[in-house]
Amino acid sequence: MLDLETLRPILRATWTADTCDPHDLPDWRPDNPARGQCGVTALIVQDHLGGDLILGEVLAHGTKVGHHYWNRLPDGRHVDLTADQFRPEEVIVGGQTQHRPPGAPRRCREQYDMLIQRVLTDLGDRTDTGRDR
Repeated sequence: MLDLETLRPILRATWTADTCDPHDLPDWRPDNPARGQCGVTALIVQDHLGGDLILGEVLAHGTKVGHHYWNRLPDGRHVDLTADQFRPEEVIVGGQTQHRPPGAPRRCREQYDMLIQRVLTDLGDRTDTGRDR
């Protein structure tokens, strides 16, 4: 059975510039691979583990500069696999549950499609080789 500790390293290993939200692409770097990955990552965590999507705002020096997604798992734990992307001056505030429309996301669909395929491939490879058994 898939759990967070199996999914976390797979996601971290598959983040690249081409899975980054276009808004954050100018700030994406290989040494900060989580930058711009929150939306697609939160969707994939929800796909595999269930729970809720949570949306907060990103403030820098008190000014809103963006949004940030993370998950609340069915057991109530809040999980933010991309929290380490933020600079010291960036702070996350708020956090409201977001309803997810059915189907693939409208925004960042290409990035989601790329990332989910990489995750599914890695999960298939793990099952094929017995690493998850």
